[in-house]
Formats: sequence, structure tokens, C-alpha cells
Amino acid sequence: MNIQALLVIILFAAAIFYIARMLYRSLFVKKGCGENCKCGVDFSNITPEKSIK
Repeated sequence: MNIQALLVIILFAAAIFYIARMLYRSLFVKKGCGENCKCGVDFSNITPEKSIK
């Protein structure tokens, strides 16, 4: 097997690994908060500003 074929096989395997890792992370790994979560930040002291018309 020559060096070019070996490099193509290595690059192809790396691409397959990268795509599989992205797919796995998008389907199974859930980090962070949900939609309505404050993520540990307390916004109770903040008052909304009145809009100027």
C-alpha cells in the first residue's frame, strides 16, 4: 500500500469520526439549561424600562 492510499484512508476515517461525534453530541449530550431556565442568574432585582414614545 502506498503512502497516498494510506493518507486517504486516514483522512476518510477522521471525517467519519468527526461526523459521528457531531451526530452523537446533537442527539445524546444535553448541556446547559432548557428554554425557560435562568441558568443560575437571578433577574429578580431587574425592572424593565418604560419605552419612550
